[in-house]
Amino acid sequence: MSYAPSAREQENTGFSCVNCAREAPQHTGGSYRNHCPHCLWSRHVDISPGDRAADCGGPMEPVAVDHSGKKGYILVHRCTVCAAQDRNKLAPDDNMDVLISLQRP
Repeated sequence: MSYAPSAREQENTGFSCVNCAREAPQHTGGSYRNHCPHCLWSRHVDISPGDRAADCGGPMEPVAVDHSGKKGYILVHRCTVCAAQDRNKLAPDDNMDVLISLQRP
């Protein structure tokens, strides 16, 4: 019997970072990997989380960290091409030094 991956497994893949070019591994926590755990940059590919429906494709710079009572710490990205903003939950393997630098004025 062969195993057919679910749609979530097919979309939850690793990638090469648009900013630092390091490999970002597949997210292992059952969620989509949407930013590089090394430099925290992303790519504008989603309209809704995981849908890969955005046409822009521009690099998204991490610009702030926020806190949500339900989701915990949230990383805020701004697209360097179209200025769209997105909010994403931090991943357990995110680089804390970069995260802390975003919190400094």
